Amino acid sequence: MLEVERYHCPYCGEPAEAVLDLSAGDQCYIEDCPVCCRPIVFELRTDGVAWTLELRREDD
Repeated sequence: MLEVERYHCPYCGEPAEAVLDLSAGDQCYIEDCPVCCRPIVFELRTDGVAWTLELRREDD
């Protein structure tokens, strides 16, 4: 179960997309912004069919 989610980088504000694998359950991982290359912390929470994605700067 893959889902595409649009977001804005918490550093530079540029739009980007993340491909989320909902079948893997709750996840916390770091990906670099495709524009400014700074690390973004992704926190994916899944609960049945509902899911939430929270982003934050690594230095927060």
